[in-house]
Amino acid sequence: MKANLVVLVGPTAVGKTALSVRLAKKWKAEIFSADSRQLYKEMSIGTAKPTPEEIEGVKHHFIDSHPITQNFTAGDFERQLDQKLEEYFQKNSIGLLSGGTGLFVKAALYGLDDMPDAPQELRDELMSRLRTEGLEVLQKELQVLDPEGSKKIEIQNPQRVVRALEVCISTGKPFSSFRTGADKVLPYHTIKIGIERDREELYSRINQRVDLMVQQGLLDEVKKLMPFRNSYALQTVGYKEIFDYLDGITTWEKSIELLKRNTRRYAKRQLTWFKNQDQFTWFHADDEEGINEYIEKSLLHN
Repeated sequence: MKANLVVLVGPTAVGKTALSVRLAKKWKAEIFSADSRQLYKEMSIGTAKPTPEEIEGVKHHFIDSHPITQNFTAGDFERQLDQKLEEYFQKNSIGLLSGGTGLFVKAALYGLDDMPDAPQELRDELMSRLRTEGLEVLQKELQVLDPEGSKKIEIQNPQRVVRALEVCISTGKPFSSFRTGADKVLPYHTIKIGIERDREELYSRINQRVDLMVQQGLLDEVKKLMPFRNSYALQTVGYKEIFDYLDGITTWEKSIELLKRNTRRYAKRQLTWFKNQDQFTWFHADDEEGINEYIEKSLLHN
């Protein structure tokens, strides 16, 4: 059988973790996580990282794999994933890529343009400005430096805006000038699956997840991460709201309210992005039977 990569995507809290473990067990596959935050060892509660009990003995790649002091980009993910899959498919016929970070999924399936590195000092400066001046100021700066590129990146994502500014400032050229738009050719067959839930159901699950994070000790986790607050990984939902509380900007109740709201908005953006990708077949997250039938048919036709 030719090598096959099942790709499972969907918004946060939709149920990817539990489903991917069950699918991996059924199809005797290992899981390659496409989550840009769960790979960091120090970030567990705020990322809803699967516990050893939830993993149920299924081997996961890119979970707890890197220290937060190591900036891990989508380009790094693409290079390491390609290498891992090349080795994996020498002995296995089915793998499972599961995650909700759109840029990581894009890197895996289509490849990324080769962007120049930027000095660490510039990155630190931009991250500091992001915290003190806010995202809107950096968005406007990017719109001046790269009017076309600013329309094509995920402008509400602080990490994407900072990365684009890094390239613009360090090279003196627009970020968009480094884009080629050419997709890479994959040496394996892909089976692309998206899972979703009704909006009310998804939002309820998000609110419940945040409440669980608080019970599990989110505040203590964020306190321990204070020395690394300028890190790329921490400029995201689940951490910045708690940093604002610790800085005295918001009350505890308000920070949790914002965390829930921002997570719901993030889920909406995720779903919009994934729905705009080609060749994904969508299922309700609980339709496990339909998903398995689809995988089986896809394998037979490969």
